[in-house]
Amino acid sequence: MLFKLIDPCGYHAFKNLINQPLINMKSTEKKTTGAEEIHWNLGDLYAGIDDPAFANDQVEVLEKAQSFATQYRGRIADLDAPEFLALLKEYEAIQDMAGKIGSLAFLLWSTNTQDAAYGKTVQSTNELGSKLSQYMVFFRVEWLALDEEHAQQLINDPVLAKYTHYLESSRSYKSYSLSEEQEQILSAKSVTGQSAWVRYFDETLGSATFHYDGEEKSEQEVLSLLHDPNREVRREAHASLSNGFNKLSRSLTFIFNTLLADKATNDELRGYPSWIHARNLSNETDKETVDALVHAVTGHYQWAQRYYILKSKLLGIDDFKDYDRYAPLKKTETTVSWEQARSMVLDAYGEFSPKMSDIALRFFDEKWIDAAIKPGKRGGAYSAGTVPSVHPYVFMNYDGRLRDVQTLAHELGHGVHQYLSRKQGALQASTPLTTAETASVFGEMLVFQRLLKQLDDPMEELALLMGKIDDTIATVFRQISMNRFEEAMHTARREEGELTTERFSELWNTEQEKLYGTSVGLTPEYRHWWCYIPHFLHTPGYVYAYAFGELLVLALYEEYQRKPEGFADRYLSLLEAGGSEWPYELIARMGLDIQDPQFWQKGLASFERMILRAEELYAQVQNQ
Repeated sequence: MLFKLIDPCGYHAFKNLINQPLINMKSTEKKTTGAEEIHWNLGDLYAGIDDPAFANDQVEVLEKAQSFATQYRGRIADLDAPEFLALLKEYEAIQDMAGKIGSLAFLLWSTNTQDAAYGKTVQSTNELGSKLSQYMVFFRVEWLALDEEHAQQLINDPVLAKYTHYLESSRSYKSYSLSEEQEQILSAKSVTGQSAWVRYFDETLGSATFHYDGEEKSEQEVLSLLHDPNREVRREAHASLSNGFNKLSRSLTFIFNTLLADKATNDELRGYPSWIHARNLSNETDKETVDALVHAVTGHYQWAQRYYILKSKLLGIDDFKDYDRYAPLKKTETTVSWEQARSMVLDAYGEFSPKMSDIALRFFDEKWIDAAIKPGKRGGAYSAGTVPSVHPYVFMNYDGRLRDVQTLAHELGHGVHQYLSRKQGALQASTPLTTAETASVFGEMLVFQRLLKQLDDPMEELALLMGKIDDTIATVFRQISMNRFEEAMHTARREEGELTTERFSELWNTEQEKLYGTSVGLTPEYRHWWCYIPHFLHTPGYVYAYAFGELLVLALYEEYQRKPEGFADRYLSLLEAGGSEWPYELIARMGLDIQDPQFWQKGLASFERMILRAEELYAQVQNQ
């Protein structure tokens, strides 16, 4: 892969209560937020796809890879520590240059998936990445082929201290490495296999339109309406999306089947014992830790159901449906301007750490954010770490909804993390997904807690708290239910062969019913809503990392409240470490043990207290 990006979930149901005035308008009218002109400047990467440097670097990086292979192939076992250090520095420089090329292509294409020139550039850079991998894969193969004693000598050598964790963690793949020739074939075929199908999925949904209120709207625009205070708007948006997904279901079912089969083949070739094993290795965690997380969350499904029963009472909806889950508690018609959102996030960050706020400010001032909604733009939000020699970029679709403020806080959390971790270099800047969501979710928590402190009215506190609970359910419980769906569909695809649309829908609905019980009425159309979620295809197994990050942050924030002295400095030090240490070692700096099977109960207990507090506030409001 030519670059690293973090692609968080787009559902952040956040309710803002702030003293400054907001823009008032009807939710169904066309509104402006100031984000319409917020486009990023990618000049720190390249001037564009026509930039001569962009073309020259593609030639140069290929030449560097060829030279690297000529110099080191067949010699890895004979290198001493200083020679190995020189190899790693050269290897890292090639990775950085390649990542810079791939980042420009992907970022441009994300903002306009309908532009054929951008699509062509993505494909050509993917092909370049495949060629680079074929030249350089020998290093991974030969490194993993070293006997343990020899490898440990290098890992423990002080000369290589900067790369200790990279070398150590990479050895986890020793049992699953293939020969150089086999690795080259898999890399070459991925261009017309997995990466091509993922791109087709993205372009299919990126160019899709959904008929709503006499107009054709993008997926992102209609998804946003599920947060509207008007139930009829939500119901019609739900119907619009369901109809659109149904029309696309044949293509999307085929894409899912193809990618599931492709992964099954690769897993079998490498000897992975399960569909999730490769993701656990990448996340630098183990099956026991993940199973403990999943078991803890599914064991608390009743708390999510208890919340939806409360929410249905507050909204006065007896037949609470799936399209009501993200309904705001207060029937507000407010829109948060881009400048207000900027101030809210920067102020919350600055209260915690001025350094953190200063870094986030650069994203605004130096145009590292693309927030405008426009036709052809990819849905959702992410922060692209790009490469250590440049800086991150934040991508989102800012619609002025109160939840978009939370999304901005989330992505800037990623951005600050990626900015700070650049010092670790291309091989260790990126974190495994288990800790990748920590900074983003912590950023959301800072905004939430700051607003909470400003309130003294029970109804306002309840509205804000309900928003946070909505967000936590989406991040923890919904993501674990999706993990259970992934488990079911991968297993079914491997045991039953190609799956029909209805079979996918049956597996999806089974897990959704377990989560919501009788607290939410699932519409027949909701059975098909598995088909638009990109994480299943982009990064199989990703979704449990959201629950990991949210519960970890709930525990971290309690630790911050308990011992605030020096916490911010330790926290920023954790972010700066990037992926240079094992996740459990990094979190141990903060006084927490994520390897303890009971660890997840800390975050879940915090969630339970939020539910109980919401019930208390509800009683107060009822008695007023």
